[in-house]
Amino acid sequence: MIDPVQLKAWPFADIVHSYTADDTMRYALALGLGRDPVDAAQLKFVNDTAAGTPLALPTMAVVLGFPGSWMQDAATGIDFAQIVHGEERVVWHRPLPAAGTVVARHRVTRVVDKGPGRGATVTYDKALFDHASGEALATVTHTTFARGNGGFATEAQPGDAAPEAPALVPQRAPDIVVDIPTLPQQALLYRLCADRNPLHSDPEVARAAGFERPILHGLCTWGIAGHAVLAHACGNEPARLQSLFARFSAPVFPGETLRIEMHRDGADLYFRARVPARDRTVLDHGHARIAD
Repeated sequence: MIDPVQLKAWPFADIVHSYTADDTMRYALALGLGRDPVDAAQLKFVNDTAAGTPLALPTMAVVLGFPGSWMQDAATGIDFAQIVHGEERVVWHRPLPAAGTVVARHRVTRVVDKGPGRGATVTYDKALFDHASGEALATVTHTTFARGNGGFATEAQPGDAAPEAPALVPQRAPDIVVDIPTLPQQALLYRLCADRNPLHSDPEVARAAGFERPILHGLCTWGIAGHAVLAHACGNEPARLQSLFARFSAPVFPGETLRIEMHRDGADLYFRARVPARDRTVLDHGHARIAD
């Protein structure tokens, strides 16, 4: 059972992560960039033959300083087999360098008891700093839905209040629609960036979890949507993407085509991602803040 006081005091060690331009290009390739090998806008993220390239995709912040499967530790009280990714938010303070060393500092910030039989949410932040200068690069907020952990709150340890609900995506026709095919081997590529959960690579593990075959990492879907926002609302300029949020609502199978639907509202952009072939929304409540 979760002890919210203990969980919010979870002792994370700082993670020092050095990465190279090859890692930066590998991340972009794992999101499917380079699909058109003569598209100059994509090439600047996956090619290192021109001055100033590659550029780092902003969404790479989610794989830098990856803390591993810390929720698998029995001392957390979390039923690891029942967790699913709930939401992801990144706020960028400056563009990521194409190569370097970063320091990641994690802390649990919110533990919400949704009630017996309804699960819980656990939110933790990652503050990402440049190792050499100490400058803040990004703040990553990761929310996990612990489906097997509701009912732990007591009067003495009530847990945290639920956060304000995220904004809804407008119901009107989108201003921008982009169809992006994923690769059949996309999950096998993306797992080289951080998350080696066999749910994304082992057919037997996927079937045991109730899926017909391995599913795509949620953060890969999130990153693909992030690149669509970067390309179509930010002119492929990483410094213009200030924040990105989405809630995960359904899995994607590698090889499916994603449809990203975007709505402009000044500096705000709202989006969702769908799999039209199955008429399923896979990312919802998407929001990005765009700089001029």
